[in-house]
Amino acid sequence: MDKSWIALGKTPDGRISQSFIDGVTSFIKFAMAVVDQEGKIPCPCLNCVNYYSQNLRYVQIHLLQYGIMQTYTIWHEHGEPCVSNEAHHEMAIDEDEVLGGIDALVEDRIRREPNDAPQNEEVQTFDKLLNDAKREVYLGCTNYTLLKFVIELLNMKVTNHWSNKSVNTLLEFLTKLLPKDNLVPKSFYEAKKILRDLGLSYELIDACINDCVIFWKENARLDKCPKCKASRYKINRGRGKKIPHKVLRYFPLTPRLKRLYMSRKTTEDMRWHKEKRIDDGVLRHPADSDEWKEFDVQHPQFALEPRHVRLGLAVDGFNPFGNMSNSYSLWPVVLIPYNLPPWLAMKDPFLMMSLLIPGESQPGIDIDVYMRPLVDELNELWENGALSYDAVTGESFQMRAALMWTIHDWPAFGDISGWRTKGHYSCYTCNDEPYFQSLKGKTAYTNHRCYLPQNHPERRKSTAYNGKHEKRKRSLKLPVEKILEQLDRVTGVTYGKHPRNKKRLRQAPNWTKVSILYELPYWKKRKLRHNIDVMHVEKNFSENTFGTMLGIDGKNKDTDKARMDLEDMGIRKELWLTCRPDGTYVKPRAIFSLTPEEREGFFEFLKSMKYPDGYAANISRLVNARNGKLTSLKSHDCHVLIQRILPIGMRGYVDKEISKTLFELGSFFQDLCSRTLRHNELEKLEERIVHILCKLEKIFPPAFFDVIVHLAVHLPHEAILGGLA
Repeated sequence: MDKSWIALGKTPDGRISQSFIDGVTSFIKFAMAVVDQEGKIPCPCLNCVNYYSQNLRYVQIHLLQYGIMQTYTIWHEHGEPCVSNEAHHEMAIDEDEVLGGIDALVEDRIRREPNDAPQNEEVQTFDKLLNDAKREVYLGCTNYTLLKFVIELLNMKVTNHWSNKSVNTLLEFLTKLLPKDNLVPKSFYEAKKILRDLGLSYELIDACINDCVIFWKENARLDKCPKCKASRYKINRGRGKKIPHKVLRYFPLTPRLKRLYMSRKTTEDMRWHKEKRIDDGVLRHPADSDEWKEFDVQHPQFALEPRHVRLGLAVDGFNPFGNMSNSYSLWPVVLIPYNLPPWLAMKDPFLMMSLLIPGESQPGIDIDVYMRPLVDELNELWENGALSYDAVTGESFQMRAALMWTIHDWPAFGDISGWRTKGHYSCYTCNDEPYFQSLKGKTAYTNHRCYLPQNHPERRKSTAYNGKHEKRKRSLKLPVEKILEQLDRVTGVTYGKHPRNKKRLRQAPNWTKVSILYELPYWKKRKLRHNIDVMHVEKNFSENTFGTMLGIDGKNKDTDKARMDLEDMGIRKELWLTCRPDGTYVKPRAIFSLTPEEREGFFEFLKSMKYPDGYAANISRLVNARNGKLTSLKSHDCHVLIQRILPIGMRGYVDKEISKTLFELGSFFQDLCSRTLRHNELEKLEERIVHILCKLEKIFPPAFFDVIVHLAVHLPHEAILGGLA
């Protein structure tokens, strides 16, 4: 029977063609032979995937509306016999790719390798894995094979925080409980050995306690650090196995990238950016961005193959014990494959942890020491690639990969880029020409009037700002050549935290090192190497705003020192501290500050707010009206506050100009964080944020404008370069 009509179901236009309609009719006639007593058959549409049964009329409607499974070419569920065992195996794989789950994971791994792949150890491993995927845990067990049992057991161990000892005890019990000839592993170690062949293993690499080196490649056999001479191992007085001070866990990237092409469904998704993306000038995906297109121009051979992988990199620290009084932190390095469509790229299954950097303190700029295995692998994937199997075409191809950019919070930005994110020059984009003000105990980043047109009237206003006219002119663009010229002058960087190591000095203008990422051949030409994380900017901006307006201790930027700064600058005399005869000071109320009664009203407003499920946390529970605090706010909570809640909640307590500015600020972040962007809209956003920051300078004291608040001015230009990265 001709089944070429199945391919037409991919698109809405194809599903209304006469060929597809005739094909559906022929399928319905063929499937009548398997109608059950209720008049239903398994429905092979993309929604039901033969899992749900429908009557013939509904099956016909579903197929015309959603299309048929593209891999369902042998209608085995509807009476068509399988051609051979091999065809049956391929059929089972196709179903699993649609349904997902553990079985799909196993089938992806045992899928045949390219014909020219090594035919010894690899083949033996696959044969063993295939055997384990078919063997029953005990005779007559139809629900679990050995491999599926081990995977679910170890998943339960991780989910429920079981110890190794508890797993051993459980396995011993199951061995006794089940029939005599069962295949239950005898220990946790044996279970891990079975799972190792799935390609989910990682490498353990010892590291110097002072972060000087990792004991890898040329240092693998050393017992002492070649730089600081610290011992590799803890002192155990000759008893038992040597225990290293620090262990880096490295998850090789290549096997996981190859696995993306072992599944037909994922293989098609990995080519989405080239074959299915609509290029209409709207930014929906990083492939729509200027940097992606510029990379294609610079490396045309790489761009010709849509299966070559483009990656993003993110680093952050977290406390694995969930105890904030414990300063221990782990630092995962995560990679994101940007080939995937936007609704998949940031989903958990496709986020690939490449490194797990040990604590207990953060690595700082020494993170380059731990990045060595990943950078070496990225270089190998760029230069030579890896032979991979394409499950759609059934052919092998040489897969290459490139790192497009990184994205982190501000401290991690400094660790990865090598640009020191503290002090007068902390803004990477402003570089060696920042417009800062030295205040009492901190540095402020004001004077955003310099981004306005040269003849703008706000430039000539002085008393509303810092008491001066603004004649300087700044650009929001940072030339690539300027960065490379500065990095050529960075020398003498020593990694490691040992006291004997040479003290690291800031090198002009604010560099601490040349990042290890510059070893990647294509990295120097990138205009956008390190993204500013919008969510962290929103969080800090939000906390500064409501903290200052509500007078929350620790978040309030309108402190006594801030009022003294105004006096030193000779502006806003109505806000200066007034000295009493007894030596105490009176702090006049600012127009942006809420009275205690107004603050209680705002808190009541927050408590009354209700949100759709999954939209935000229950912020009402985070309000502590007794001490006037908002506690335990997460990044997404601040995202919702600054965009939606704060402008509305403050409207009745502040004057019209402040309320209008808060609405403009919320609207700016809403537009910037939307699912689609346009170049002309982003250019307007660049102008809008400059005007908004200028208005805020006239409202809040200079201490309000820390570097994170200032970074908002650079976000639209980064979006132009990197799109929805």
